[in-house]
Amino acid sequence: MKKFAVISLIFCAVLFSGYRRPDFYTIDAEKNAYYHNNLGLYYLEDHWYYPAIQEFKIAISLSPNRQASAVYYNNLGECYMKMGYPDMAQDCFERALKQFSLNFRYYENLADCYQELGLVDTKIKQTYENDNPLNLIMRGLLYQRKGNLRDAITTLDEFTAKEPDLIITPAVKGLINKLVSELY
Repeated sequence: MKKFAVISLIFCAVLFSGYRRPDFYTIDAEKNAYYHNNLGLYYLEDHWYYPAIQEFKIAISLSPNRQASAVYYNNLGECYMKMGYPDMAQDCFERALKQFSLNFRYYENLADCYQELGLVDTKIKQTYENDNPLNLIMRGLLYQRKGNLRDAITTLDEFTAKEPDLIITPAVKGLINKLVSELY
């Protein structure tokens, strides 16, 4: 009888002990990249440019070929522009556009960068070389940076007529409205 009581006590202890396997922590590179990007944004907000650059580079290296890395490249380029290095920012903005070409902010940043570098006229000529409709956005923005608002409005309106269903089209229409109000 004692054996039965001891065995049943052990059985009940194991059964009702609430044992479960311990959780395992998995390292997620994308989550860490997101964290480092946010940390870089905090540094950028406080005008600590060099730590911000390092954090953006860490974020890019943790998630190199994702759509989110376009945001990291853009943030890195904006940091370089604030520091006064448009030549380094140019590469970042071009990579951001290569990763995700439907964000209007990337085009605006690249156009500002070209203006700082004095490459507006040469880049306008380069946009005629390719039949990509997204080149119309860059051409319109470069015309705007050059001060030629009529050509900018015409070029951007041509883009909205050709590509009315893209995600980027409402932002382009907003710029057209702004340019028209500036012109008249």
